[in-house]
Amino acid sequence: MLRSGVGTPIRLAAALADRAPGDLNHVYFTLGGSDAVDSTIRFVRYYWQARGKPGRDQFISVEQGYHGSTTMGAGLTALPGFHDGFGVPYAWQHKISSHYLYRNPRGDDPQAVIEASVAELRAKVAEIGEDRVAAFYVEPIQGSGGVLVPPPGWIKAMRDLCTELGILFVVDEVITAFGRTGPIFASADEGIVPDLLTCAKGLTSGYVPMGAVLMSDHVYEVIADGAGAKAVGHGFTYSAHPVSAAVALEVLALYEGGLFENGIRAGKRLMAGLETLRDHPLVGDVRGRGMLAAVELVTDKARKTPLPPEVQPATRLFDRAWEQGLVVRSFPQGIFAYAPPLCCTEDEIDEIVARTRKVLDITLDDPEIREVLR
Repeated sequence: MLRSGVGTPIRLAAALADRAPGDLNHVYFTLGGSDAVDSTIRFVRYYWQARGKPGRDQFISVEQGYHGSTTMGAGLTALPGFHDGFGVPYAWQHKISSHYLYRNPRGDDPQAVIEASVAELRAKVAEIGEDRVAAFYVEPIQGSGGVLVPPPGWIKAMRDLCTELGILFVVDEVITAFGRTGPIFASADEGIVPDLLTCAKGLTSGYVPMGAVLMSDHVYEVIADGAGAKAVGHGFTYSAHPVSAAVALEVLALYEGGLFENGIRAGKRLMAGLETLRDHPLVGDVRGRGMLAAVELVTDKARKTPLPPEVQPATRLFDRAWEQGLVVRSFPQGIFAYAPPLCCTEDEIDEIVARTRKVLDITLDDPEIREVLR
């Protein structure tokens, strides 16, 4: 039985702080991921105001990234569907290229991509003005952009550059936190400690609404000192709702009662299974980490030619997968995205792979695909 009360959010905050990387010791609860990101924008602005540098009001994020659909968060998001008709991004929201290794114009050498991204971020900061850039936003894996996994070392290199330039480093873990890639927070995969971190989704396993912003000591102290005796003017009616907090504590207990370990085993099996699909004529790329993965389809492996848009890949592939009892996310570029529950058995993982191959075989027989296949 769940027991909720005023102390429950405090216990949850303490539990998250105990498990978070480094000095992310301060927690602000939200209703979900989008308003967690929106809250970081306000906290970042307050931070620089409190430091006497109000001119640091420019934000940078990464192309094909997703940071929610609030008005300000949608501007940090770099997917056209979240911009069209909404008048975003704003002039203070800037982008650098994605690390997208499979389709990177700089080639597929990981070190070259890392160096290019570092150089591009440095150049973007110089263009805007080093004394004007407030924060850089990044996902450990770009989920809604097509499950784009950065080369090993990319996140750390970007973190190191932001530290060098005095820019706040904000990691959006709404998708990747709570065992999705293995550890409780994906930031641990490369041993980085962001200045702020957002999470949601897995926080309550989706049973009730809740998100959170985790804040480092130095950011919190600057904001607290800047506020002094007055309150920081930010809050939501249902922030730190005790029922949501009680659910989150129960979910955390389940994670640590075996689900995290099972997710790691299942994730290794999922990635190994999906790798066996590389020999299929339609598979151009297989990528992922843990229980977050993608298979990208092409009609020409050498040229990496995507499926023709006239076959409406997102709809056709999703419907076909559903007919085969396979629940995946399907992107317009012809990408299958996988995020199975951490409780999956070995047989269920194997069935995911087998049903994916069946969907690929059926799709291979489409006349429109046969016509353009090489």
